[in-house]
Amino acid sequence: MKITILQTDIQWLGVDENIAAAERLMDEARPSDLYVLPEMWATGFVTESPAQACSDVPFEWMRAVAGRRRCAVCGSVAVCCTDGLIRNRMYFVLPDGKFYYYDKRHLFAYGGEDKHYVKGGRRVVAEYKGVRFLLQVCYDLRFPVWARNNDDYDAILFAANWPGSRQNVWQVLLRARAIENQCYVIGANRTGSDPLCRYVGRSAIVDAKGKTLAQAKGDAPQTVTADIDMDVLNAFRKKFPVLADRDLFEMAKH
Repeated sequence: MKITILQTDIQWLGVDENIAAAERLMDEARPSDLYVLPEMWATGFVTESPAQACSDVPFEWMRAVAGRRRCAVCGSVAVCCTDGLIRNRMYFVLPDGKFYYYDKRHLFAYGGEDKHYVKGGRRVVAEYKGVRFLLQVCYDLRFPVWARNNDDYDAILFAANWPGSRQNVWQVLLRARAIENQCYVIGANRTGSDPLCRYVGRSAIVDAKGKTLAQAKGDAPQTVTADIDMDVLNAFRKKFPVLADRDLFEMAKH
């Protein structure tokens, strides 16, 4: 399966501009089975007054472009739900318009996200073309228990706004999650700046041994593309069955 990360310079609350930028990167890239966008790719990481980031337009664009290009599209957006609460929601949209969604579990309290958004409590695995993808958003990367592989997925998708000041942590944890879970990891980060942070991208696709298959070069907007191979992954898991020896436990609900 060919996967392409769209590493964008997100314009603050600029939905139309951000959609146009994503389309340009898609046009420049080789056709892929799956395109992965950063966290809150259509507006930037809006924490205060997040209702201004809520719009149906980004999700409808994801559905339209997935159908037009016959691909899957993934990324997170701010969603004002029917219960009146706001969630940081990651969509995985299929070519036929059907979709999976995951609400970010670990809200970034350091940045005030927990004061304005409601956290999710449901792990979500999206299945597409024989690959099972665990959906995760940014700060989730720091919490290995939530990402634990229970033999239920083959790759993790991280949509992120991970700042340049903590770039080393991003690099280390992407590879740690891949190695400990014997899976591919796809980390889609943004670049550019918002009112609070500067971002340097470094989006990456990593294999189950922690080897970098593809990584962004520099901090410019760009695409990052690699092929993931289920035959290679399954052969490695069979030869070196680490997951069979994992500790068994259930995570307490809270």
